[in-house]
Amino acid sequence: MHNELTETDIRLMKEELDHRRIEVRPKLLEAVKEARAFGDLSENFEYKAAKQEKNRNESRIRFLENMIRTAVVIPDRSVDGRVGLYDKVTVYLEEDDEEEVYQLVTTVRQDVLHGLISKESPMGRALMGRAVGERFFVTVNDSYGYYAVVRAIEKGQDDGSAPLNRY
Repeated sequence: MHNELTETDIRLMKEELDHRRIEVRPKLLEAVKEARAFGDLSENFEYKAAKQEKNRNESRIRFLENMIRTAVVIPDRSVDGRVGLYDKVTVYLEEDDEEEVYQLVTTVRQDVLHGLISKESPMGRALMGRAVGERFFVTVNDSYGYYAVVRAIEKGQDDGSAPLNRY
């Protein structure tokens, strides 16, 4: 499987990788070494905690390396008048009789609580390429979906302010 990422996504991942390798890794290795010196490892909480944090950092490094290695670079530009990546879209949800504002981002930057939805989510897939006034159907699963209307599109760009997701 390939991850569809923008140049900015990859740049942010490389920056995090450098930070984790150059700054975080040596500190965590030193913490493990210090905790090991406390004695009996079977009852040494500091050692277990330090090892756990070191392993978490190594796991994140492997995750980022894999994401970058398997990435397919996609453009972050969209056609005028149509919804594309990083655009803020006001959507009218017919079923709820309310409006929501979403910004479409790549999956590694989604944060639904802050209005950042993945272009691969049900709403994101349904929104991509739509125009103002267009009514569309959002398929959530085989047995549920709903209609929505694009009310406004505010063209956006990836300024790097949306952080990478943690896992």
